[in-house]
Amino acid sequence: MNLPDSPNFFLIAGPCAIEAEDLALRIAERIRELTTRLNIPYIFKGSYRKANRSRIDSFSGIGDEKALKILRKVGETFDLPTTTDIHADEEAAMAAEYVDVLQIPAFLSRQTSLLTAAAETGKVVNIKKGQFLSPSAMQHARQKVIDSGNDQVWLTERGVTFGYTDLIVDFRGIPTMQSYGSPVILDCTHSLQQPNQTSGVTGGRPAMIETIAKAGVAVGVDGLFLETHPNPSEAKSDAANMLPLDQLEALLTKLVRVRAAIS
Repeated sequence: MNLPDSPNFFLIAGPCAIEAEDLALRIAERIRELTTRLNIPYIFKGSYRKANRSRIDSFSGIGDEKALKILRKVGETFDLPTTTDIHADEEAAMAAEYVDVLQIPAFLSRQTSLLTAAAETGKVVNIKKGQFLSPSAMQHARQKVIDSGNDQVWLTERGVTFGYTDLIVDFRGIPTMQSYGSPVILDCTHSLQQPNQTSGVTGGRPAMIETIAKAGVAVGVDGLFLETHPNPSEAKSDAANMLPLDQLEALLTKLVRVRAAIS
């Protein structure tokens, strides 16, 4: 998959989970309008299933096929590439029928068979760096995909575990991972999660999204990942750390200026 040429970073954005068709289309339409105007290559993101949940009663999805069909409709309606995460080997080929980029969740970034299965689809494979891994460790995850016959690999920084309830981004990791030859993405929302809360519901610090994103652009990251929703407090997943959709225009406008200033 080739993204359009642009002086800007590319953007992976959308809701945490696919909740409903009308909501996914509304979010995609708004981000598509913004990114077209600002000349930012855009990939729509939405999880068709949430497999890593804090509690057994947490929302996990509206049904695999239903959610994947919504992802396909978003892509076709707005002529956008799309991405979703996969969690098991057998999901790779299934999801590849509907999306352009397969995302490997951070907790599964060392899972050899999953990386191989994703590679064998021929799709772009975006590997999120485990919260427990150093940037240099990601060269091995990347190499697994390449050795499986697919050189379309992206790496995503999403912070490292600090204590029990915070994640910290070491921005040295961005140029470190870029040195391996793959585009590097900064996950601006999951880097601000606060897992392991006593309630069993992950917390977050969305007020810091702009800070994290500006820093990532300033050090030359290739792409940004963020989750957004018209009403984050009503979202069925990751409500505590998504960016309100009505704040996205101001954020992207600032980030484009940062990019221009360092170019």
